[in-house]
Amino acid sequence: MNNKNSIVTKLAFLSVSFMVTSAYAIQGSLPQLKAALNITQTQSEYLVTTPSFAVMIFVVLSPFIQEWFHISDKKIIMAGVTIVGLAGIVPMFVSNYMTILISRLILGAGYGLYNSQAISMISVWYQGTVRAQMLGWRAAAEQIGQACTLTAAGLLLSFIGWHGSFAVYLFAFVVLLFFAIRVPDDSQAQDDEVKEDDLADELGESVDKQVTKISPVVYLLVLFAFLLVVDYVGMENRFPGLAVTINGSHYTGSSMFLSLMLIGATLGGISYGAIQKRLGFGTVYLGLGLMALSNFLFGFAGHNFVLMVVGLLLIGFPLQLVSPLIFNLLPDLAPANRQPLVTSLCLIGFNFGSFFSPTIAEWTNHLLWQPTSGMGLAAPFPIYGVVLILIALIIFFATRRSAK
Repeated sequence: MNNKNSIVTKLAFLSVSFMVTSAYAIQGSLPQLKAALNITQTQSEYLVTTPSFAVMIFVVLSPFIQEWFHISDKKIIMAGVTIVGLAGIVPMFVSNYMTILISRLILGAGYGLYNSQAISMISVWYQGTVRAQMLGWRAAAEQIGQACTLTAAGLLLSFIGWHGSFAVYLFAFVVLLFFAIRVPDDSQAQDDEVKEDDLADELGESVDKQVTKISPVVYLLVLFAFLLVVDYVGMENRFPGLAVTINGSHYTGSSMFLSLMLIGATLGGISYGAIQKRLGFGTVYLGLGLMALSNFLFGFAGHNFVLMVVGLLLIGFPLQLVSPLIFNLLPDLAPANRQPLVTSLCLIGFNFGSFFSPTIAEWTNHLLWQPTSGMGLAAPFPIYGVVLILIALIIFFATRRSAK
């Protein structure tokens, strides 16, 4: 049996999370895909966001599939990673939009099949502070994985073309082999003393005494999560097209800036605890204010590429200040036995926001009488900035009224 506390084994546990955000790896290739496949801007953006739709479905189905077919966590993770690898490389060999879209849908099914289990296996094998540390590293692995796959896909795009950018999904087979060799079988966990943290029981007792039903605020948080990701993913999707408009049709450097944006998101996640400790609920105002500023810089930059990049790089940091707050609020808004449900609802909000981001952006363009091409791609973001400020004001006055 491999030592679960060795660095290599811990990296094997984390490796599967490295690939779980790789759906966004091809964002830098969207202008080339749009031109080669003769599709609209919205259709090209759906190549990035369609996996999120399948993720929503298979996150729910995955536990039932495990139960019906008696599949262990390790095997369901391996099956999911295999699907990611196989479906991910299909566009290397085809040039039909519908075929590629279906392969992206299957890719999302692979993510959804193992996303929850990647977390639960860590909870089974590790306890206490080590478990908390591993779960934090797992979240960081998602951001690092997205940054690395974006960069790799961008390099492949530059040297091979848009077909070659999908070769980034071959990484999935490397991850699969590493995970299969180093991560112990689930059955061996029975030999370890796996105990629940006392904190969970204490939280459940305290929440049960105070909260007996799901608060309507939960549904507002789901809508909040939806809007945040519509903005964030929309900016990721629109940036490559705007970069090509400003720098010329042969520009292929978008992936580098998208990767740098994820560094800001990682820093936001790391510093969230310290900022929240100092500002408390005021963290949400800081996050929404910085996100609004990011949208204004991005939307009003015009042909100033540097200003647009500043707006892009800024948005990841405040998102990671606001999104953890959503999950931190949930224990006070629903009883302990309903926490899995409300957590799933918020995750669905995030994934719906990702999936529908292209359509929301297209509708906004139409409302503003702006084309979904050229500099018109930046049109929705000042509107998004205003919406974020309005949300901050609504939260401020609602909390003041509640306090009184």
